[in-house]
Amino acid sequence: MIAYLILGAAYGFASAVQPGVFQTYIISQGLLHGWRRVLPATCAPLLSDGPIIVAVLLFLTHVPLWFEHALQLIGGIFVLYLAYNAWGSWKGKRQNEGPTTATVHRTVIKAALVNLLNPAPYLGWSLVMGPLLIQAWNQAPMSGVGLIAGFYATMIAVEMAIVYLFVRAATKAPVVSRALIGVSIVLLVGFGVYMIWIGASTMPSNWQVFR
Repeated sequence: MIAYLILGAAYGFASAVQPGVFQTYIISQGLLHGWRRVLPATCAPLLSDGPIIVAVLLFLTHVPLWFEHALQLIGGIFVLYLAYNAWGSWKGKRQNEGPTTATVHRTVIKAALVNLLNPAPYLGWSLVMGPLLIQAWNQAPMSGVGLIAGFYATMIAVEMAIVYLFVRAATKAPVVSRALIGVSIVLLVGFGVYMIWIGASTMPSNWQVFR
């Protein structure tokens, strides 16, 4: 079990430090609402990964290309929507809206949707974590539990640390905070446009799968 716990922790660390849509979104929300209000959003994969794991292990085994690109298309549109919302906050349109409990809930839900519409977790579970989980579970159920526990505990802890460090550094200089929010918006737009472009450019050929 210990070996799989360490293996899960190593992959969780690698997943957390890799820049992506999910990390960019929670950092932007941390800069807008404060790190305390956004830390719960780092746990969003615990909500969204359940359906992903079931889909990959029971139905997909290896994620087909058409499914990956369809997710990119839909996810790209959603990421652009998130970028628009962040832009509105950055311009000060919602400066009177405090970081309430409702804000926390919305952030967690949106973070879960970002993860659910992102092809990366599907590919990660299909190519890496899925086969490892099956192997560990076949050896001993506790080994499978250790793999998952190590993965999520490490990934969430590292994401929390990243958000905290970014926000704490930015709060020391409001100009830096505003600049970082602007950068995060640009990155979200870039991610969204790229995802839509990849998804849309490959959909015609992917539709041949259904003919």
